[in-house]
Amino acid sequence: MTSPIYVAIDTPHLRKAQTLAQRVRGHVGGLKLGLEFFCANGHHGVHEMTKFGLPIFLDLKLHDIPNTVAKAVQALHVLEPAILTVHAAGGRAMLEDAKAAAGLNTKVVAVTVLTSLDDSDLIDIGVGGAAIDQVERLADLARASGLDGIVCSGEEVAAARKAWPDGFFVVPGVRPSGGAMGDQKRAVTPREALDRGASILVVGRPISLAANPDIAAREIEATL
Repeated sequence: MTSPIYVAIDTPHLRKAQTLAQRVRGHVGGLKLGLEFFCANGHHGVHEMTKFGLPIFLDLKLHDIPNTVAKAVQALHVLEPAILTVHAAGGRAMLEDAKAAAGLNTKVVAVTVLTSLDDSDLIDIGVGGAAIDQVERLADLARASGLDGIVCSGEEVAAARKAWPDGFFVVPGVRPSGGAMGDQKRAVTPREALDRGASILVVGRPISLAANPDIAAREIEATL
């Protein structure tokens, strides 16, 4: 059985990213490459990371006018990412165009509410109601726009799964029991996220900053 854990490789240093991937490859199901990595290493860096034989989750959170996002997705075709993120707040036309531009083997998932935000943060940006209400609204939009799924926290994934039984749910910001929260405000443990309906779990600092990343990844995998 393939591990649902995707390790977040958030570093601009290609060699460091390769070393981490090499160490944890036996205990994770994929590699998540975000803006920090991509801005520093581009297509070349992604190609180098594919050599570890693991699916690539390209977490670029694209958010722009529909035409720009569609052309950006087309430019990423050659990388053949297994998963690609866009922001649900970009609206229906942008979401539809992103999905239409993606390759058949790429799941396009919409970021709903970042796990670094809570209800008070949403008020600051003009969004009323609780985070779960916003997640549910944007999940409905993503589904209606033909996307494969959404990114949400472990606190909302159960409700999202209930409303969208065949959706694909990415849960980032998970933290092992007793682990430091860092800048995460809506985090649950990996086991809780999986039990609530997560399709994959994104784990970053609990693995990447551990003294022994391979042991950390193995210990998290064992709880699943």
